[in-house]
Amino acid sequence: MAASRRLARKLPSLISRHQRLISPETDAPELTEAPTTSASIPLDPSLPVLPLAVSHLSPPNPLPVLPSAHASSPASLFRLLRRARHHPRLAALDLHILLAAADASSAFRPDHGLTSLLTARLAASRRLPSLQRLLELVLTRPCPCADDSIFACPELLPTFRKAIVAFAASGDIPAASQALASLRRVADSPLPLPAEFYNIILHALSRLRRHDDAIRFYGEMTSVHRVNPDAYTFNILINSSCRAEGVDAAMRWFGEMQRRSCAPTGVSFNTLMRGFIREGRYKEGIKVAREMLELGVGLSVASMEILIGGLCRGSEALKAAEVFAEFWGDGVVPEGFDCFELVDALCRGGKVDRAVEAVDMVLERNMKCCLSVPAGVTVLECLMKEGKLDEVCRLMWIMIDQGIVPDAISCTCIFEALCEAGRTADANQLRVFAKEKGFEADGETYHVLVQGFGRQGKRKEGKAVLDEMLDLGFIPNIASYNRLLGGLHK
Repeated sequence: MAASRRLARKLPSLISRHQRLISPETDAPELTEAPTTSASIPLDPSLPVLPLAVSHLSPPNPLPVLPSAHASSPASLFRLLRRARHHPRLAALDLHILLAAADASSAFRPDHGLTSLLTARLAASRRLPSLQRLLELVLTRPCPCADDSIFACPELLPTFRKAIVAFAASGDIPAASQALASLRRVADSPLPLPAEFYNIILHALSRLRRHDDAIRFYGEMTSVHRVNPDAYTFNILINSSCRAEGVDAAMRWFGEMQRRSCAPTGVSFNTLMRGFIREGRYKEGIKVAREMLELGVGLSVASMEILIGGLCRGSEALKAAEVFAEFWGDGVVPEGFDCFELVDALCRGGKVDRAVEAVDMVLERNMKCCLSVPAGVTVLECLMKEGKLDEVCRLMWIMIDQGIVPDAISCTCIFEALCEAGRTADANQLRVFAKEKGFEADGETYHVLVQGFGRQGKRKEGKAVLDEMLDLGFIPNIASYNRLLGGLHK
């Protein structure tokens, strides 16, 4: 009953809100008289009606009626389209509503807020023909704010940028180039357009593996339109050249980048480093990393992953260990780099001692962010397979002390190996210490320890572990308890 009363109180406001959505002109304070004429929204058959998000719906039939009051002001039309975003009848007709308002009055000129809103929606729903039609309307009917200035609307560049990004992302390079050419014509600045507009198309050509077209577009960009390329421009060309022609061609673009006094970024060096390592030229890849340090660019996590990971995958794990030790000694290894791939490659190659050295270097400086749990567990398992249980206990104790606690399965396997070697007390000490750092043992872990103490005849210690196991609810019934207790008295 209470819910019904609340619904009854809210019903009038819900109805009025729905009515304002269907007839938004009643919300506009500047409209004092109700519109007397209205017309059905005309549809352009060459344009899609529905966005992809609602493509499973059919066009509304009959078509909604556009109140004539909305053709009088871009602000009122903006309010209508903004509120009708989720409207089942109007959301699919956003551009058609704008075109209807423009056809109703030759003096109607959409402002930058309205065109920016529609550009974002059309770009997000990939309605590229509609987006082209909108840009034509923007060019033929400029924004009213341009009347008070000798320059074009300041929001013209962001609006066209959204359209160019949408065209380029869909692979429609001619449409993107046409939009860029239109923007060059209407932009009133004596300076050329920023390089970021050209970089959008350049990146699309590179992504589509059209390297020759990308080179040709760069030449047109610099020689015809006099645009100064930036670091992003050269990064795109370096990456495209690495994939299409090889790293030697990319080095030529790197030289061109320096000749134009454009400072290389970490992405530039990382791309060259990846290219050298992909071609098996490991010495030159390491040289690029050292050059990054000399120029003050610094190594990032991505740089270390490219270098160390590439060497490990290229069967150069020992060389990767040497480079890692060198950079670690210089203090240039970034925080967050995980040495798991290095440790795993060394262990698989039978170089467990080198893997332990790498782990010790990380633990010595308390840099637990560079040693993940999988990396630590990998070393412990290799040491356990070789029977080096003293080293397992030492390394695991340091790891737990620094908060690198292995998972329950890994801990149980290590504890089981220690128990089989007659070192159940060491295994139990590690369990207690790990528990202080957040480790939660399961029933199997306790079962292994109880059996270990039973085999060694340590009834008192085994009984203490068994009672703790009982308190935690890992013993389902009295028969299981008696069976474990009997194992301690054998």
